[in-house]
This record gives sequence, C-alpha cells and structure tokens, in this order.
Amino acid sequence: MPEKPLEGKVAMVTGAGSPIGLGFNMASALVEAGARVAMVDVNEEWLDQSANDIREIAGDDSVVTILADVADASSAEAAVRAAITHLGGLHILINNAGISAGNLNAPETTHFWDITPDMWQRVISVNFSGPFNMARAAVGHMMDQGWGRIIGVTTSFDTMFRLGVTPYGPSKAGHEAFIALMSRELEGTGVTANVLVPGGATNTNLLPANTVLDRSAIIQPEIMRSPVVWLASEQSDGINGQRFIAQFWDESLPLEQRIEKAGAPAAWPQLGRQAPSPGT
Repeated sequence: MPEKPLEGKVAMVTGAGSPIGLGFNMASALVEAGARVAMVDVNEEWLDQSANDIREIAGDDSVVTILADVADASSAEAAVRAAITHLGGLHILINNAGISAGNLNAPETTHFWDITPDMWQRVISVNFSGPFNMARAAVGHMMDQGWGRIIGVTTSFDTMFRLGVTPYGPSKAGHEAFIALMSRELEGTGVTANVLVPGGATNTNLLPANTVLDRSAIIQPEIMRSPVVWLASEQSDGINGQRFIAQFWDESLPLEQRIEKAGAPAAWPQLGRQAPSPGT
C-alpha cells in the first residue's frame, strides 16, 4: 500500500470525540494516511480535545469538527453538507457513533423489562437510525462521483443476543443487516458498504465507568487503525458487503491471506436462507 493511500480523500467519522474511542483512533489513522477528516460528535468538549490532538501532529487543516446528533435526520444532513463545504468533498463515511443503556445510567446487566422506553429509543436512534440518517445524507454525493466507502462499526455476533445487553445488541444487529442490504443496492455504483469491528470487548467509553472488565486486558481501540485505512482506500476496490474483524487483521500476511483471515460476509448469509420461497 502507498505511504499515503488516502491522499486527496475526505472522510467523515461519527462518534469521533472520545479521546479513547474507536472513532478518534480511526480518524487519526485516516489523517496519517493522507485524508482530511470531518470529526462528528455530540460532546463538544471531547470533540475539540481530540481534534486538537490530531492537529498538533498533522496540521490545522487536517480535521474539522462538526457538532451533530446522528439520531436526528436534519442534523445528519447538515453535518454532511458542512463536511462537503469545509473540506471540498466526501469520499468515506464511517458510522461509528454508538451508545449502550449503560451510558444512560442503566445497570450494567439488565433484563429487557428493566429498560425504559426512553433508553430503548435513544440507543436505537443512535446505533440503528443514526447510520441510516448519515448514509442516506451522504450516498447521493458518493454515487454522483462514482466512488465511495461506507463503513459501519457493528459488534460481534454473540453480543447481538447476549443476555443483559438490550438494546445495544439488537440495535447493532439492525445496523449489520442494513449494511448487508446497502451493499447489494450499491453494487455497480462504485460505492461500497462494509463492516469493521474490533472483535470483542474494547477499552472505550462505551463501557460504563463501573464496568467489571479489566480495561488493560481487553482489546485496545488502536486495533482499528490499520484495517480502516485499507478498507477506506482504493486498495479495497471490489470489497463489498463484507465484515472484517480488526483483531484478526494481520499485517504480516499477504493481503489476500489477511482478507481471508479477518473477513467474512456481513450479516452471516452463510447461515442459509430461511424463507419458504424466494422473495419472501
């Protein structure tokens, strides 16, 4: 891969504010690879801090900050317009923003009946509706230019139905299904839709402050840096409707072996068709 494989590209990363987050690590990796990045978040303090950290390394024009709530369709549309206006285009969208009920002061382990309707709605709105709002706002521009990348951060399969993670798990299952559908509808447009996940519990602020997990012993967010640069670049042309596990992305392997080890179809179509007849 070239030293600056994303030279000339513009990216948006949602949920990019947290200094220990996946979004910040992906944004900084994209900048190091040559892209200019619109960092999107609802937390203005985190957003400014993380953007300034990147600017100190890559320069003042490397990133712009956009305060927006992906759960709100009009806010998502305004964020995309702002990115195109300030950075002159848009090639890459990373739908990373996500929350859990634990971030909303729910107990770390709950039954679904412990979740209030407001908690359910907020998590679903950010984790499931948010990627739809952002992709819908961005995809027309990408299709018009004949090239684009939509990358969604979902979660591990078992987490989607793990006890105690309602509504986080179901919301991420919905996001993954949406990416699989998007990828099929985008075939032939030059725009691709794929999934990138860390591969397990990761040391980010998605975990509640009182988590029982040892943060030093779980996956660290830097693991997303290398695979996201490749997936956002022209080197991944033709890769569509796939999910990649960052933990299995082995830079010591040739690219084809790397893809085989870390990748699989998004939304697990290999489990087989369940409908009694085609189209139902």
